[in-house]
Amino acid sequence: MAPAEAVLAERPMEVVWRRFASRRLSIVALAALVIISAAVAGADVIAPYELGQQNLNRVLAPPGRDFLLGTDTLGRDTLSQVLFGGRISLAIGLSVASIASVFGTFVGLVAGYQGGRIDAVLMRFTDTLLALPLLMMIVLLARILGDSPADVILVLSVLGWMPLARIIRAKTLALREQEFIVAARSMGAGSARIMFRHLLPNLIGEISVAVSLAVAGAILAESVLSFLGLGVSAAHTPTWGNMIGGNEGFMTVEPWLVWAPGLAIVVTVLAVNYIGDGLRDAFDVRSDGRERQPHRLSSRGASTGSRR
Repeated sequence: MAPAEAVLAERPMEVVWRRFASRRLSIVALAALVIISAAVAGADVIAPYELGQQNLNRVLAPPGRDFLLGTDTLGRDTLSQVLFGGRISLAIGLSVASIASVFGTFVGLVAGYQGGRIDAVLMRFTDTLLALPLLMMIVLLARILGDSPADVILVLSVLGWMPLARIIRAKTLALREQEFIVAARSMGAGSARIMFRHLLPNLIGEISVAVSLAVAGAILAESVLSFLGLGVSAAHTPTWGNMIGGNEGFMTVEPWLVWAPGLAIVVTVLAVNYIGDGLRDAFDVRSDGRERQPHRLSSRGASTGSRR
């Protein structure tokens, strides 16, 4: 079989994975994210001390054999706090990205396919929210709702779906007049079936990239809110953000209190961003260096083909 025919014979997701795996930086980032996720998920086993356990005779102890990253003002092990705090930070990032992506995809899909007044109303509403000062709205809603992880997830989700909605709408406008959509419509398929069984599978690339980048954005947003004292309260549970905010005054004398959670944020966000870059290239049909007819998913999951 010729190389070109062999590539076309591959399943769509096999092609995507092959392109993604060819980018070493993305694979390294994926491995780093898996390690971080496994570490925070297994904090109960890995962490040297229990969550919130105090060692009052070792307050602000420097890094050493007993406390690898030192202790804070209450004698809590910094490494254990970073591991347990990572659970909430990652959970917030994944939850916000999932909720915002589902809502943004739905709005963009409906607006792009239906058009007319529905499109005008949905997009004007989206544009209105995009025109608002984002940081001010996040701070305002955070003060109104509260400081629990659920409140932070709600605030960031409500204000994070608009960019994806516009991206999905633009892609849907380009796809809705394609032959496979016209054929489905002529065979009597309803709007809901066309949108969710024919159009949606062809938007997986855009959605995957948006979700990966939204995770990084949500982690950073939660960190900023917690640093300002408007995010998750340290009374509920530690997060990377409130660990930095609660120890900023010790930056010059006990820097490990800030550098440990700060480094966790930087590495996690960089890993997620590099994964997003890899996904963007993996779903790009031009990434192989030549234009080819990409696989298009039908309602049965088979590929029919269209040009990006």
